[in-house]
Amino acid sequence: MTFIGRRDIPLGTRICAGCIMNKIEKITAATSVYERLRQDILNGGLRPGQKLLIDFVSERYGAGLNPVREALNRLSSEGLVERKDQRGFFVPPVSIEGWRELVKTRCWLEGKALEESIRNGDQAWEERIVVSFHHFSRTPWKLSEQDTSTNPAWEERHRTFHLALIAACGSSILIGICKDLMDQAQRYRFISVASSHRHRNTLEEHRGIMEAVLDRKTDLAVERLVEHYQTTLRHIEDQIQPAPKVRFDPTLLD
Repeated sequence: MTFIGRRDIPLGTRICAGCIMNKIEKITAATSVYERLRQDILNGGLRPGQKLLIDFVSERYGAGLNPVREALNRLSSEGLVERKDQRGFFVPPVSIEGWRELVKTRCWLEGKALEESIRNGDQAWEERIVVSFHHFSRTPWKLSEQDTSTNPAWEERHRTFHLALIAACGSSILIGICKDLMDQAQRYRFISVASSHRHRNTLEEHRGIMEAVLDRKTDLAVERLVEHYQTTLRHIEDQIQPAPKVRFDPTLLD
């Protein structure tokens, strides 16, 4: 008997190379659709609430129906696609209530994760934070003033910095949940980038968080992290919140 991978296969057993290659191709196709669809959802390429018809997704990404279904089911399990019984798949809607709940949950969980990381973190953890901030600080938020979306490199380095802060919390489960919430927040952040020109010095906000963390000032670090998210909350609320209706008073014409 010989060993191939994890399974014991008797010598002389015929292995269908074509079957194996076909399976690999299907996995690769599903992964490709998953990654491209995921980015389009996060970056606003697909509208919140838009129905994701199987044929539409298949044509958009040049993939077969089975890889598309696999990708949609995977994204549904991560909360980035909404599956409705008898109606199909949709891009999840955005709402002011959903945004507030998301920020509140991030403050709770990442605040606790940061607290534990400061307690447990070693020198290597500190160095990881410093290096990630350095890369982040040297990456422009947008590639040009005309862009209606953030620089993909900025998004990646911003995410890397926030994950570095909580990397020493001691719970891979908590980190996984925080990653999912970061994905959800990116969808809302796109709205702010696309429709707002308000100036905000986010780099200094992140620097302040880092300095408090490296000084092991736990309460201050958590406070600055929460304030950073609350500022983002208020900033995006203005973009989602509908403008108040002005009631017409005909007497004003007299």
